Amino acid sequence: MSDSNSFRRSKHATLMHSDPNLSTLPDDETYSNRNSSFSAMGAAFYDENLRISTEGSPMMMSPWNQVSPFAKSNWSQASAAGPGEDSSPQNALIGSLVREEGHIYSLATRGDLLYTGSDSKNIRVWKNLKEFSAFKSTSGLVKAIVISGEKIFTGHQDGKIRVWKVSPKNASIHKRSGSLPTLKDIFKCSIKPSNYVEVKRHRSTLWIKHSDAISCLSLHDEQGLLYSASWDRTFKVWRISDSKCLESVTAHEDAVNSVVASAEGLVFTGSADGTVKVWRREGQGKGMKHHFMQTLVKQECAVTALAVDQTGSLVYCGSSDGLVNFWERERNLAHGGVLRGHKLAVLCLAARGNLLFSGSADKNICVWRRDGIVHTCMSVLSGHTGPVKCLAVEEDKESSNQKLVVYSGSLDKSVKVWSVSNQPSYHMGMGMDMMQHQHVMDIESTSDSLRSGQSSQ
Repeated sequence: MSDSNSFRRSKHATLMHSDPNLSTLPDDETYSNRNSSFSAMGAAFYDENLRISTEGSPMMMSPWNQVSPFAKSNWSQASAAGPGEDSSPQNALIGSLVREEGHIYSLATRGDLLYTGSDSKNIRVWKNLKEFSAFKSTSGLVKAIVISGEKIFTGHQDGKIRVWKVSPKNASIHKRSGSLPTLKDIFKCSIKPSNYVEVKRHRSTLWIKHSDAISCLSLHDEQGLLYSASWDRTFKVWRISDSKCLESVTAHEDAVNSVVASAEGLVFTGSADGTVKVWRREGQGKGMKHHFMQTLVKQECAVTALAVDQTGSLVYCGSSDGLVNFWERERNLAHGGVLRGHKLAVLCLAARGNLLFSGSADKNICVWRRDGIVHTCMSVLSGHTGPVKCLAVEEDKESSNQKLVVYSGSLDKSVKVWSVSNQPSYHMGMGMDMMQHQHVMDIESTSDSLRSGQSSQ
């Protein structure tokens, strides 16, 4: 693994991953005067001498600075209403969980449980806005969490994937059941010299291992597959049943920030090199291969987040310039338009039903309502005091009005819980005018860089 204290940057001088540089954010006037659909970020936008976050600093990585998951939690709860109470506004803040333990980098939900990962290396489990359980990893900060059946997978800064299981006797106890790749597979693979690949000059590693931070995890439950994306420019495919690594694909020229497995064997990857690529899965088991199909976009700013709607008909891409682009499956992945709702980098996306949620370094969450291919920002959820790094969405089963429960994790060390209706509503944030955030999809703003992106790899 490379030196975590070094400042990681793509060749276009954009961020190599989706953590924002909070020290050099553009002002409102700069944003309002932006005309380009894909404005490049030059030297004036980021200061090379500033660290983008404390995640890799010696102080944060020191074992003396880590908190035991079994110590009393520092989270404090502020709640005005329960998820099932329909007397609240259409889009309302249900509760706010705040702690001093670390920045929130990852979220996952299963039923009524919420899993949170942070740079404290702890994974905490919450139930009804109260702490239910906790378990600690000896690995790096928790950058991704996904859940498949009884297995919980966590991706870490040090390039490792941990596998956890819930105790059948006590649902609050989580035990580590292994890691990816398994020690057995590492031993078997290390015997053959042909299984080693060069990752840096004079440095080789096994092809089944990631050589840099895990940035994203994605599940394809129907096929029983787990996809992992990494800053080492690859994505890997794992069979969940036996933890085997089936394939490793060198996908991009820079860090892979996001991977999403979709229907009909399609896989989408987004990178700090400014591209979104489409891959098709063919074959089964050891004969499985992912073949490159096309590049959806090639731009100067980093791709920071991807999402596919539940029907698989739309693919969304968030970028470090604050824009969200989307493509339509029914039109052979033709570009559908651009959503303008953020002033700073889009760090996370989540789609549920006909709603899209976009979290940003501008500390806000835009709620987009889709009607056909027209997207309207029906509200902005504001309240975080730091960049919104991750989102998770669940149906509110206690509500009679088909509401959603949205969880947002932030670098302000908090998780906020929102009740969101599918109906149009007025902005309910803190002192911001909804009219300034009412953005409709601009289908005519396809830039030259987007057109040139419909090309080969």
